Amino acid sequence: MSLALHEYEAAAREQLPRPVWDFLAGGSGTESMLSAGRDALDRLPLRPRCLVDVSDCDPGTSLLGARLAAPLGIAPMAYHQLAHPEGEVATARAAGAAGSLFTVSMFASRTLEDIAAAAEGPLWLQLYWLRRRELMTGLMRRAEDAGYQALVLTVDAPRVARRHRDVRNGFAVPEGVRAVNIDPSVMSASHVGTAGESAIARHSKEQFDPSITWEDLAWLREHTSLPIVLKGVLAAEDAETAVKYGIDGIVVSNHGGRQLDFAQSAVDALPEISETVAGRCLLILDGGIRHGADIAKALCLGAGAVFVGRPVFWGLAHSGSAGAAAVLQVLQEEFEEVMALMGVPRVQLFSSSGVARR
Repeated sequence: MSLALHEYEAAAREQLPRPVWDFLAGGSGTESMLSAGRDALDRLPLRPRCLVDVSDCDPGTSLLGARLAAPLGIAPMAYHQLAHPEGEVATARAAGAAGSLFTVSMFASRTLEDIAAAAEGPLWLQLYWLRRRELMTGLMRRAEDAGYQALVLTVDAPRVARRHRDVRNGFAVPEGVRAVNIDPSVMSASHVGTAGESAIARHSKEQFDPSITWEDLAWLREHTSLPIVLKGVLAAEDAETAVKYGIDGIVVSNHGGRQLDFAQSAVDALPEISETVAGRCLLILDGGIRHGADIAKALCLGAGAVFVGRPVFWGLAHSGSAGAAAVLQVLQEEFEEVMALMGVPRVQLFSSSGVARR
């Protein structure tokens, strides 16, 4: 029997080493953003409609041509082997079992090819912009060859923000866990623990290119035939620019509360971005998704789907692929129930009238 998400969280917290838990659960600065998305979702009451035929609710949808069992995907997160020895291979199996999209981090701890071999559903590849662009082109070619269907460029991290838990723990990626798809010489700083310093932050300052601008997207287009999605957009002005540059999708996200402290939540940013984009590209909400009702709220605000992050790690830590699949299944079952009780039998029928915005 599947547990509630908070039970998976409690089990993962008990099982994982304290520095690893802090790395996964922590936020930047004051950690004000860890609860911002959750609080914003909780402030949105649903407005159900009555006497609608909901005898056959269908939560299925499509994202950039990929058919999904529900408008739900796994957000890109590094080093899944921190939670389970099988790492991203276990996550890929879970996503396939649930009919969900899996966005694989460039800092995955299993090879892109092994992940693809285990996957039964769509895969996207997430990228940070590295100073060494040849590493990016190599990853993109491998992703295309392995059947990945889109690229997700994270744009809210010119460097990793100060995360006090990692600083206090002197956190470094543990021995035995590596970003196996990247040249080891590029990743070496992330494995060197130093008291009072985060190896993750030090690595980002060394390897991330903070000079990139919108004009650099042309280079990315030249080197891939895959659709490009930008992750980490919170301003409507940036969403409009993304559309003008031909971006295929936008993930409205505050990086799980791990980047700019005191930023607006993704949920609060979504309505203005949706109004600005006006259907010209795909929108995905990432941040604070903990219940199937959150998926419904995101759709009402203009998203085509949501990404879920930390709960998948909780499921992995609890029971590997089965636990991660159970987390996704809980969210899907809750969402289908919400559809019926709201009087919305099809995903495409969600609209702004479905929430009472205060």
